[in-house]
Amino acid sequence: MRLFIASPIVFYDYASFQKDFSKVVEGKWVEETNLHLTWIFLGEQPSAAPWRERLRQLNPLSCPASLKGVGNFGHPPHIFYAKSKAKVLYRKAAEIRRMGFELYRFTPHVTLCRIKRITNWRGYKELLEIYREKIIGEIKTEIALYESDLCPNGAIYKKIEAVTT
Repeated sequence: MRLFIASPIVFYDYASFQKDFSKVVEGKWVEETNLHLTWIFLGEQPSAAPWRERLRQLNPLSCPASLKGVGNFGHPPHIFYAKSKAKVLYRKAAEIRRMGFELYRFTPHVTLCRIKRITNWRGYKELLEIYREKIIGEIKTEIALYESDLCPNGAIYKKIEAVTT
């Protein structure tokens, strides 16, 4: 089983957002139903049972966290993401670490697109600036254990267990 722990998100107008950036970026967009903030990627596991037990020890986020602005990883950019600097996320990450989970270089973000190439650098930079301070969605308070099945058309995520308010 390929497992990860994540929080689902709500993106306020993903279709318009994709339309804006698709004018300047070629790539594989994440399906809106698959958008999430990953806390921990667990990788291949023999069973979900021990992770279900550990998840039950967590509390959900105390409040939703805003997604504000966008960015990219890599030179040249290969991952395009929505970001959040909400303190509630960093506090939760510290709590998750104290519970013995490994969070490697936690950077709160939601992957939106795997970039193949940027077709218009000037337009790309202009859109980054337009969206710099814009609230584009929110991270829900729920924290869930997911199974990821990799298929030719993309990953299929199945929620196994969740802690909610």
